[in-house]
Amino acid sequence: MCAKPTCLVVTSAAPQGVSAKSLQQCFSLCSSVFNIQTATPGGKPVDFAEVDESTARWVQDFNVKPYTTPAKLESIDGARYQALLIPDCPGAPNDLAHSGSLHRILTHFITQQKPVCAVGQGVAALCCATDGQQWIFRGYSLTGPSVFELVRRPDFANLPIIVEDFVKDSGGSYSASQEDAVHVVIDRHLVTAQNEQSTSLAVNNLILLCSGK
Repeated sequence: MCAKPTCLVVTSAAPQGVSAKSLQQCFSLCSSVFNIQTATPGGKPVDFAEVDESTARWVQDFNVKPYTTPAKLESIDGARYQALLIPDCPGAPNDLAHSGSLHRILTHFITQQKPVCAVGQGVAALCCATDGQQWIFRGYSLTGPSVFELVRRPDFANLPIIVEDFVKDSGGSYSASQEDAVHVVIDRHLVTAQNEQSTSLAVNNLILLCSGK
């Protein structure tokens, strides 16, 4: 029997955290297919956003499992992983979008054509990957939170990065559907999802890309 591939799940360590529902869906779909390693900037614990009745128990269980303790993003060697997954992270524009360590990992994944999946605000993490003046995802088609979705957030005026604007300004091709609609874009080995509602479809496509390699 073949060994499971290993998926690196990168989440924000900013106070705005990671969507509990998105991360729950990522783990429920990936755990049977991949060995999973989580990582955050500095190896800080994951802060969960938007915990509700449907996710509270899962979050409680998640926090006591030893394999969910995040590694330091700064010490991650991208060559050890076959897939990269960034769930919907409201905190991503504040830390991952400027992470030199994630830039290094993404550069490896792009060079090796390994599958990458980013969901919702997690797509902002891809903005870190700029070499000089050139974004490494220049020429890619992708989606992410629309301005119409982001403007509903109380911290909209203070967001350091608007994914839609960044993608258009950096030579990517951006598309979005209606607010809260399921919308996923696949271009080569990159899967992006517009919002938390699109998590399952995006992750299933990441799994398909990995099984096809």
